[in-house]
Amino acid sequence: MKEFWSVFKHGISIENPLTVLMIGLCATLAVSTQVEGSLAMSVAVIFVLVMSNVLISAFRKFIPVEVRIPIFIVIIASFVTIVDLFLKAFSPDIYAVLGIWIPLIVVNCIILGRAEAFAYHNTVLLSIADGLGMGLGYTLVIVGMAFIREFFGTGQVKVMGATVLSMPSGYQGPNILLLFPGAFIVFGFIIALMRWLNDRSAARKEA
Repeated sequence: MKEFWSVFKHGISIENPLTVLMIGLCATLAVSTQVEGSLAMSVAVIFVLVMSNVLISAFRKFIPVEVRIPIFIVIIASFVTIVDLFLKAFSPDIYAVLGIWIPLIVVNCIILGRAEAFAYHNTVLLSIADGLGMGLGYTLVIVGMAFIREFFGTGQVKVMGATVLSMPSGYQGPNILLLFPGAFIVFGFIIALMRWLNDRSAARKEA
């Protein structure tokens, strides 16, 4: 169980897929304009990541090395299709916001990278821990970015059509936060914060 929690925690901080491994950035920068859309994307990524990790780990001894990547993609695509059809049927508003980014989870470097680097070489239990940790690390960053961009860019944060937080009346935020340059700026500050926290944690362990 100790190893399970160690793998889980690595995905959140030490090996965070966005701020440390720097993979899966394209969809993150594009989707992180709204908290609601970012939450939906996070849930989708966690589901696909955990389920594909479990299946690949469970059948890793039967997957030939020569064709492992195509098999990984087929497995990942199957779970992405489930998510895509579910959102299209039950959450058309969120589906409209996320658009093409849901199908593109198939080629998201986070999903394929963890399948190749971890699930294919470890047990099912540890692969679940890796999927949950990486997924939660991804969620913290993308939702944090979305909150900053939406709140300070539009003056309010909406979830399921309801305003959960708003600036005083008359507030006009900088539009750059809602554009790609704003995404890069916010992401840069988040990287700096995460690395400062990781360095501080490492220093405490050495002390």
